[in-house]
Amino acid sequence: MKIRVYQGVSGIIVVTMVTSIMLVYNSSSGDTSSSSVTPTSSHLVDAPASSVKKPEAPQRQSKATLEGYAGVMDHKPLRMHCGTCALVTSSGQLSGRRRGEEIDRRDCVIRMNDAPSVGFQQDVGRRTSLRVVAHSSLQRVMRSRQELLNASQDTVFVFWGPSSCMRRDGKGHVYNSLRLLQQLLPRLQIYIISWMKMAKFDELFKEETGIDRKRSNSWLSTGWFTMAIAVELCDSIDVFGMVPPDFCRSSSHPSLPYHYYEPLGPDECSMYLSHERSRRGSHHRFITEKTVFANWARTLEIHFHQPDWKPAAAAAATNASNAPAPAES
Repeated sequence: MKIRVYQGVSGIIVVTMVTSIMLVYNSSSGDTSSSSVTPTSSHLVDAPASSVKKPEAPQRQSKATLEGYAGVMDHKPLRMHCGTCALVTSSGQLSGRRRGEEIDRRDCVIRMNDAPSVGFQQDVGRRTSLRVVAHSSLQRVMRSRQELLNASQDTVFVFWGPSSCMRRDGKGHVYNSLRLLQQLLPRLQIYIISWMKMAKFDELFKEETGIDRKRSNSWLSTGWFTMAIAVELCDSIDVFGMVPPDFCRSSSHPSLPYHYYEPLGPDECSMYLSHERSRRGSHHRFITEKTVFANWARTLEIHFHQPDWKPAAAAAATNASNAPAPAES
């Protein structure tokens, strides 16, 4: 009964929010300022493969496809490719650092959940080409109405969530809400990650870390999905605002907010450490994920900025060969 009530309330909230923004959306249909790149072709791997070696310099492919990402209405796969990408985290590491112009110079700019650019352009840039959103962040994204509308015509939205939320038989409340949103705002480019692709992300995490996500009662973070998608999508990735894996274990690390747009919110390192150490209830393994990303950066074109750091050369990449690699068209 609680689930049914929740789903009903969720649907009412989405209907109310979408209806209230339709007039604004129609009046701003000529605004295409958020991104100069639209989906064309892709660069990806659909599943982890232990035999994958360090990729050669990738070539731009005209009609490659990102498998595992389906349009919420037509179920067609995502077709998108970027040469250079800026993956912008939501970290307080970016506050006051004025990296916005540098971020916007990349071919594509990737953001997560409801992280805004409006009001923070000097630090995080103006453009958004791809936004990866957790099922639990749908309502927050809907509440960010102006941001959503400004990005709607050029931004690709990829939503992830458990199969219970994304099922297509009428019982997936997030999927139902996304279909309604797409029907009311047909110009939005909305995709969901298929359940098979979600399973492959779980397999990738286990191969990289030796940890079974479900048995450890943990959730992959939106950062995990975003980085994995970026590796599939981009020839090179510049990550802004991601700290190295050992950053928070140093007693001298600065105290910064978890989100740059919530200066009075929780401390970043406190959040990372509490989740990493937790053994009860659902939690993320933020530090473990960053260790994997550091390993990938040894074999792929991934670079970290703000703070600027490189993976330690002396540390061997345990399973770096499992990193996502370019897919064939």
